[in-house]
Amino acid sequence: MPEEKVPSVYLLASKRHGTLYCGVTSNLCSRVSLHKQGHFEGFSKTYNVKMLVWYTTFPTMAEAIIREKQIKEWKRGWKIELIEKMNPTWRDLFEETCGPYIE
Repeated sequence: MPEEKVPSVYLLASKRHGTLYCGVTSNLCSRVSLHKQGHFEGFSKTYNVKMLVWYTTFPTMAEAIIREKQIKEWKRGWKIELIEKMNPTWRDLFEETCGPYIE
């Protein structure tokens, strides 16, 4: 799995049009892998939110954090529109972005 540190904002889903989770990280592949393993107690584990359905990168972590806070305030419909512009079929982008998932 790539270990490159790149500030990113991401959206995870439980399924198409399912529960959504928005997060920020400096290592997208590592963070999503931890979500897939159920490593984080709380929302993403409780609601089985493991599919990487959208992400974007930023030059700095400060910019990524600002964007994450904005998206967290958005209406659900706006988040769905954002996902469907990049990923209209709601496929899990993890493997094409990070490589095969290994538990």
